Amino acid sequence: MAKKRIVSGMRPTGRMHLGHLHGALLNWKDLQDEWDCFFFIADWHALTSEYANPAIIKQTTYEIIADWISVGLDPEKCTFFIQSEVKEHAELHLILSMITPLPWLERNPTYKEQLKELTQKDLHTYGFLGYPVLQAADILMYKANGVPVGEDQAPHVELTREIARRFNYLYKTQVFPVPDVILTPTSKLLGIDRRKMSKSYGNAIYLTDPPGEVEKKVSQMITDPQRKRKTDPGDPDICNVYFYHEIYTDPGKVSEIAASCRAARIGCVECKKIMAQSLIKGLEPIREKRRELGAHMDRVKEIMVAGNRRARAIAESTMEEVRQAIKMPSDL
Repeated sequence: MAKKRIVSGMRPTGRMHLGHLHGALLNWKDLQDEWDCFFFIADWHALTSEYANPAIIKQTTYEIIADWISVGLDPEKCTFFIQSEVKEHAELHLILSMITPLPWLERNPTYKEQLKELTQKDLHTYGFLGYPVLQAADILMYKANGVPVGEDQAPHVELTREIARRFNYLYKTQVFPVPDVILTPTSKLLGIDRRKMSKSYGNAIYLTDPPGEVEKKVSQMITDPQRKRKTDPGDPDICNVYFYHEIYTDPGKVSEIAASCRAARIGCVECKKIMAQSLIKGLEPIREKRRELGAHMDRVKEIMVAGNRRARAIAESTMEEVRQAIKMPSDL
């Protein structure tokens, strides 16, 4: 029996950080044995926010793929490809934009949230508003059965489902299956300032950060905001550093740290130092694999060429069905 298919992607706007690792990549790794996985570099999506600085897109595209492989994603099990290398995405995006009601886009909560938060960039553009339509094209192109996303991206997938239904209804066809939302377990790891980890906020710990940089960033982390002095009892349940301990520190040590924190036997400085060493140790296998790949980037590019070819073949087939459904001839 053929595996069902999932599709997901990431924008090449900078290096991979712990938010990416625990918010998506480890989940993708778990899914790759059960699903037919298509994971792509969303470089056209990156232009929605980086149109004034597009150089970052080219700089990080292959670096991100190397990070994916270093984490454990297997190019023998997954298809990796670059969005802009499959031009059919643009054609399907255009067609879907013709049938997507404007209010569907205007009420998108992610759109409103990012307009409010990313005030340093002018995001009042047609492309940014229409971001979910391009995302729908990315997903529907491969007739995905599911889309692994975090809760913040779930409204986009819900819109994709609505667009698929609308297309099938308007053209009396079943070209597109309606994909399910596969929610990624929410990571409790926040940035060093207790906000969502993001390059835009300058609060990220990157997978490729050297040990010294990890130690520096951990030392700056906000802990229990109610604990003012070392002699004050702390509350690990609201401490960002403790959430890292739960993942990266030896389990036997974690319970000891929690008890010491509650009894004010350990201060935040010492707690951070212990966690930093645990985090450095936990990330070392990824960094080691990443160093190996960094010396053989031609191999990474070969993987992408093969993935682009496979994705393009499927996209060409899908677009033939789409053109027939809307009665647009593919050749005259």
